[in-house]
Amino acid sequence: EVLEIGTGSGYQTAVLSVLCQEVYSMDVIPELAEAAEKRLRSMGYKNIHFRSGNGYQGWPEYAPYDGIIVTAAAPQIPEALVEQLKPGGRLVIPVGLPYMHQELMLVTRNLQGNTSVQSMLGVAFVPMVDTG
Repeated sequence: EVLEIGTGSGYQTAVLSVLCQEVYSMDVIPELAEAAEKRLRSMGYKNIHFRSGNGYQGWPEYAPYDGIIVTAAAPQIPEALVEQLKPGGRLVIPVGLPYMHQELMLVTRNLQGNTSVQSMLGVAFVPMVDTG
């Protein structure tokens, strides 16, 4: 099970649905989440769950997740997302301020529940919106 923060058009969501048993995808903009859901349902995708909401909070009702992928840059790694990882799970998130240096970070939770953070590479993403 994978949590995707930032559904957008649903393109990545569709790719994830082929690679994962279940995909939970959310977007802060309700119209984007609704349009992607309508589009992907019409194309026959059945293992995707959609929601509009604050990505900083994740989707705790279905946690823990094997993986979490964030498609917008946050100023820091949201603790709520780290808490929603399964032991052995991974979180990939761009971290940094808009129009400034950003790093793609990999957060790994080991089987004992401890986490490690590794910088993967420099990136440029749109900012992640925090609605609350």
